[in-house]
Amino acid sequence: MSAVSYPRIRQVRPQPGKTLLIEFENGVRKVYDCKPLLREEVFRPLEDEALFRLARADGLGYGVVWTDEIDLAESEIWIHGRTVTARDRWGA
Repeated sequence: MSAVSYPRIRQVRPQPGKTLLIEFENGVRKVYDCKPLLREEVFRPLEDEALFRLARADGLGYGVVWTDEIDLAESEIWIHGRTVTARDRWGA
């Protein structure tokens, strides 16, 4: 049985309302709502808007990182993110 593989993350753009706009290497763009994560202790520091806005793709595209302790896997975003529509502001 082979392991499931997900596209790597190319770009991350933090947005108002604790959402992220994510572009994957295959060109798919998704919006990921981080608000539910804030219920978990490890993600609570992201309530600080300045810290939240530091989100970036890790060096190999396997996730979004904020600090050495706070990160999010590309598979989570791929599975639970919403595909970008015309109303989403990618270029903002």
